[in-house]
Amino acid sequence: MSKQLEITLTRSVIGQTDKQRETVQSLGLKKIRQSIVRDDTPAVRGMIDKVDHLVTVKEMA
Repeated sequence: MSKQLEITLTRSVIGQTDKQRETVQSLGLKKIRQSIVRDDTPAVRGMIDKVDHLVTVKEMA
């Protein structure tokens, strides 16, 4: 079974670059404090690294 990540948007995308806004949107986040669950893949990890100052991540079993 693969690991999963719970990703929560904790800060607003107002004032961020367009690429960072697009990355947050491609993760599936729209509102502050919204959480999603994604599989732990290199692509998702790369997106998280680009917006790590805007999101918090929890590893799930």
